Amino acid sequence: MIKITGAEAVIKCLLEEGVNLAYGYPGGAIMPVYDEIYKYQDQFHHVLTRHEQGAIHAAQGFARVTGKVGMVFATSGPGATNLVTGIADAQIDSTPLVCITGQVGSHLLGSDAFQETDIIGISTPVTKWNYQITKASEIPEVIAKAFYIAKSGRPGPVLIDITKDAQFGELDFSYKKCKKVRSYRAIPKLNIAQVKEAAALINSAKKPFIVWGQGVIIGGAEQEFKNFIEKTDIPSASTVLGLSALETKHPLNVGMVGMHGNYAPNVLTNSCDVLIAIGMRFDDRVTGNLATYAKQAKVIHFDIDPAEIDKNVKTDIAVIADVKESLAEIMQYVNKTEHKEWMQEFNKLYNIEHEAVINNQLNPTKKGLTMGEVIGGINKETKGDAVMVSDVGQHQMFACRYADFIKTRSNVTSGGLGTMGFALPASIGAKMGVPNREVVAIIGDGGYQMTCNELGTILQTKVPVKIVVLNNSYLGMVRQWQELFFDKRYASTEMVSPDFVKLAEAYDIEAVRVSKREDLADAIKTMIASKETYFLEVVIEQEDNVFPMIPTGASVSDIRLS
Repeated sequence: MIKITGAEAVIKCLLEEGVNLAYGYPGGAIMPVYDEIYKYQDQFHHVLTRHEQGAIHAAQGFARVTGKVGMVFATSGPGATNLVTGIADAQIDSTPLVCITGQVGSHLLGSDAFQETDIIGISTPVTKWNYQITKASEIPEVIAKAFYIAKSGRPGPVLIDITKDAQFGELDFSYKKCKKVRSYRAIPKLNIAQVKEAAALINSAKKPFIVWGQGVIIGGAEQEFKNFIEKTDIPSASTVLGLSALETKHPLNVGMVGMHGNYAPNVLTNSCDVLIAIGMRFDDRVTGNLATYAKQAKVIHFDIDPAEIDKNVKTDIAVIADVKESLAEIMQYVNKTEHKEWMQEFNKLYNIEHEAVINNQLNPTKKGLTMGEVIGGINKETKGDAVMVSDVGQHQMFACRYADFIKTRSNVTSGGLGTMGFALPASIGAKMGVPNREVVAIIGDGGYQMTCNELGTILQTKVPVKIVVLNNSYLGMVRQWQELFFDKRYASTEMVSPDFVKLAEAYDIEAVRVSKREDLADAIKTMIASKETYFLEVVIEQEDNVFPMIPTGASVSDIRLS
């Protein structure tokens, strides 16, 4: 054992966990830790973002593409509260993070001291676990526990609040990684009887249908999932966060479910006889009206989290386990099958959607540029090998609908919380996580202006992300709803924006604006070919809408093509 300060113990604990990269913003209550970061800068890299929200979204992007725990530092008070949006986003999207915040000295707790905020109370509803450290001796054990909880089972964010006196205090340092926590079972034990029961139902199905989610990716079960669907020949559709677990053009990939998902999987959800949910949570954007969702079907639910079983959709058979383990196990019990006629129903409806919607987006005849053709142009240049980081809004749905993916962990977006401003900082973290892959941020003009200050982080780090702003001078998704459901009363959705090209150039980023179709392909080609950060603004048709669409409260089979 060696005697060191609590602040130094924080850094040594992170290095023991294999963490050598963090995002954050310093301040008075976390300053002792930052002093140690300075001393350990040859071993530990810290990225100074321009706002704490930028730091936590960057950590999310890093975690999502690598599967590792994202690391964030912030000071007390406003520094800590600025993390809350990202923490909530990570919690609902099951992203593993460890957030360490500074806090006023323990003798000042509860006194309304300068920059004192009860971040433990504030963050409790949106963290997987949180804890306040008031003694230096607690630091190694608590940080070890934090990493174990953040990354085990269903991942999530953990927040550790450390008082300033605990950072200055001394301890005899030793570190032991946490391998279990009393009363916390990270991975439920697989019940073979449940697996056999599920297999029997799958074998008897005439019209089985799979909806998979991000659990396949989190569990590292992509190959097991692919083996399973190929043996059973079951049409399979993804949630937004499940995209890229299976290559886009796999013959059994029938698209995306949900409010702006594909026509066939949404409609035929209400025609299947067995619905198999794998690593997804039956979010309301997937199910539409629960009273009419798949009522004709037997439901099998594979999930690691018992809390998701029967939460929204009544399950006939639940397989509660690590999906990698359960899918590997079920392979010996399911039959080699063909469902050609059932698959033809999906193909028929796909052709209807292609004629009514897809072709008009990818090969438009209208004068203005469409978001779909921009995504199509990026596909052409990247061959589906890029990480696509999208913000929230119409452009997000266009990116999810039209992007091609050939590798897992290639779709990074804010799913359950729908956080505008997510994409730019998340793309920074994603590129740092997978520096040898192309990372393209797809952002709307509204969301971009929420975190465009993170261009300063790009200026300082030189991280070579490709930034595409699809500019229709509206808050496009809200405007679409106002058009369809509020008689075109465009209340507070028109956007007057700065010159985005000049703004990018002010941060020493090469930038181009495109408004004509004949210039688009070359602009995308130049952007992807660049080895540096590149900004591309594309002026989009102002009142273009994303279809298909399931109106709020409607059944998935009532999806509209226009």
